[in-house]
Amino acid sequence: MGNKGRWEYLRAIYDRYRAAGREVKQVILNEFCANTGYHRKYAIRLLNGAQPKRGKVRERRRGLTYNQETQAVLTAVWEAAGYPWSVRLKALLPQWMPWIRKRFRLRPEIERQLLRISARQMDRRLKAQKVQRRRSIYGRTKPGYLLKHHIPVKTDHWDVHQPGFTEVDLVSHSGNSASGEFAHTLNVTDIHTTWTESRAVLGRGEEAVQRALNEIAGVLPFALLGVDSDNGSEFINWHLKRWCEQRQIQLTRGRPYKKDDNAHVEQKNWTHVRQLFGHERFEHPELVALMNDLYAQEWSQFTNHFRPTFKLLKRDKHGSRTVRIYEPTPQTPYQRLLECPDIDEVTKTRLRKEHAALDPFELKKNIERKLKNFFTMLGNRNRESTKT
Repeated sequence: MGNKGRWEYLRAIYDRYRAAGREVKQVILNEFCANTGYHRKYAIRLLNGAQPKRGKVRERRRGLTYNQETQAVLTAVWEAAGYPWSVRLKALLPQWMPWIRKRFRLRPEIERQLLRISARQMDRRLKAQKVQRRRSIYGRTKPGYLLKHHIPVKTDHWDVHQPGFTEVDLVSHSGNSASGEFAHTLNVTDIHTTWTESRAVLGRGEEAVQRALNEIAGVLPFALLGVDSDNGSEFINWHLKRWCEQRQIQLTRGRPYKKDDNAHVEQKNWTHVRQLFGHERFEHPELVALMNDLYAQEWSQFTNHFRPTFKLLKRDKHGSRTVRIYEPTPQTPYQRLLECPDIDEVTKTRLRKEHAALDPFELKKNIERKLKNFFTMLGNRNRESTKT
């Protein structure tokens, strides 16, 4: 029954309901709710309210604002960008538009629709595709007891205004078993710009982790000034402490069992590692080499140049509640570096040239190709291990 039919039905029974006794009213109300689908309380308000007037009831039907072509392009960009949530996707579209025009040969009408669509509408349009991407996260951090009293605990969030102060963490690729030796990903996230670099290591040895961190320090577009880690033995050791002291890098650690102390890198563990490689077990050296080939090239360029992120500005306490205030518009780490006064113009010029030579769709294509080769090799190695 449409709105017009419900309104006519209400007008027909209104006087009879108002004149009836208690028991008859119950019967009329039950019948009215069953026929119209109204909630009982809403139906009572209608029947006890003002008398419905005569006249036509217009059906409110909103036409489709965004056609199928717009939704197809939006879905393709969402998938190419690594499935960002709607607010980040909306901020990403204007930045990607030069490459979107070239790849999809957009008509002006479709471009206007893409730039006009709201974040809430994106959620509605992409709802069906989002249902399939839910996974659980777990870690295998073991506490380190060496030097714990020599490395200061960072008990608050760094209020930094320059790049170089980072959080680091190790993500295990152990699958369902923690036995034996397997790969880990070292994640390094800059707090000020959210610039993130990753490297894979086989095992979690102190020297291997320190070498990977040294390699990352050499490719960062800014000087490494601080390293904040959890209490794992891969970080709380003499190798890393000596390395930091030689380079005058501040070394701190978070509180045990307090993941929020390293919230920046913990979030990147999901978006930069788990969404890329999942939760399978990698235990062969050649797989680690393939991971590093992807991390150091396409993945670093794609995430740092073309994926905007939100940055927390401050926290306000209102009694027992904590209100988090984020920057109004998400930005890419590349954009934050260009706006940073602590980055010299030579570095900014180099970053601009590198950015101009990149294409996010080509990067995504190469990422998918390398991932396909990686998991093909993984399947071959697993079959060989099963046979032996």
